[in-house]
Amino acid sequence: MRYFAAIAVLLMLSLEVRGQENAAAPPNETITKTGSTAAQFLKLGVGARPIALGGAFVAQANDLSAMYWNPAGLGRLSGASAQLAHTRYLADIAYNFAAFGTSLGNVGTLAASLIYLDSGDMLVRTIAQPEGTGERFKVQNYAIQVSYGRSLTDRFAIGGSFKFIQERIWHSTASSIALDVGTLFTTPYERLRLGASFSNFGPKMQMSGRDIVFSTDPTPNQGGVVEIVNSEYLMDRHPLPLLFRIGLSWDALRTANHTIALSTDAIHPNDNYEYLNFGAEYDFRNLIALRAGYRNLFEADSEQGLTMGGGLNLRIDRALRVRIDYAWADFGRLEQTHWFTVDLGF
Repeated sequence: MRYFAAIAVLLMLSLEVRGQENAAAPPNETITKTGSTAAQFLKLGVGARPIALGGAFVAQANDLSAMYWNPAGLGRLSGASAQLAHTRYLADIAYNFAAFGTSLGNVGTLAASLIYLDSGDMLVRTIAQPEGTGERFKVQNYAIQVSYGRSLTDRFAIGGSFKFIQERIWHSTASSIALDVGTLFTTPYERLRLGASFSNFGPKMQMSGRDIVFSTDPTPNQGGVVEIVNSEYLMDRHPLPLLFRIGLSWDALRTANHTIALSTDAIHPNDNYEYLNFGAEYDFRNLIALRAGYRNLFEADSEQGLTMGGGLNLRIDRALRVRIDYAWADFGRLEQTHWFTVDLGF
C-alpha cells in the first residue's frame, strides 16, 4: 500500500505539471514545449545495458546505472561496485559516466557519480566571418550526483539523488541543483516488478559570463559625456528537463541456465509528448546476455528507435566480478551511436 501511495503522489505531481503546461494552450491544441528546457544532456541516458534495452530500465534498475534511471534500485545492491561508461555521441560528442557505490548493510547503499559531456573544439563563426574567426570554443556539461537507496522490505525499495548541474558554452555558464526520487516493488508474483521515478526536479538555469557582455554607445548620433556603456544581453531562465517514468519488468522465463526478461517504461517529459520504451534481455547462465529494444515510441518527429546489444559477465575470483556491455542505438537520419560500459563488483 505504501508503494502504490508513492506512485499515486508521483503521478499527481506529473499531472499537475502537465496541467500547468497546457493551461494556456488553445482548445484542441497541445503544446509540447520542445526545446524549451536546459541541460538536455540529462536526457541521454547512461549505461550500455539500459540503452540496449531501449531505455526500459526503471523497473530493472539493478546496477549502478540505477542512479540515473531509478535510485531505488541501489537498495538491491550488495558489496561495492564501480562503473565506467563511454560513448562517442552524435557529431563526435564525447559522453561519459563514472560511478562508485557501496552497500552499508541494512542501512542501504550510498553511491556517487559523474556525468560529463564534451563537444570538443569548434570554430567560432560570425556573420561577418562565416568561415571562422580563428578562435575556438567548446561545450562542456557535467552533473555530479550523490544517491542513496534502501530496501525497506524484501519487496519494496526507495531511493533518492541530489545533483549539481552545470552547462558551459565557451566563457559562459549556467548552474542548478536537482533532486531525483524513485521506488521499486517486487509484486507477490515474484517475476513481475514495478518501478517509478521522478528526475531533475530543481530551479531554472540562466546563462551568465563574459560572452554575453558587450559595450555600446546608447546615443551614436548625439554628443554627450557618456559615449560607451557596458551592457549585457538579457538571458532567459529555462527549466530543467523533468522526467516522470513508470515501468514494468517481467521475467518471462527463469530456469537454472536461461532467463528472459521483458520490460516497458512509460515516460512523461515536461518538454515533449509522452512516449514508451520497450526492451528484452536473454541471459545464459549469468554469463552471456543478448538485448534488444525500441525507444521513444509515439514521440513526435523522433529519430530514435531500434537498439541492440549484449554483455559478458566474468567471475575473476570470489571477490571480483567484471561485466562488459555494449549497445548500438539507431538515430535515423543522424546515423548510430555505440555505447560501452565496464562494471566491476567486489
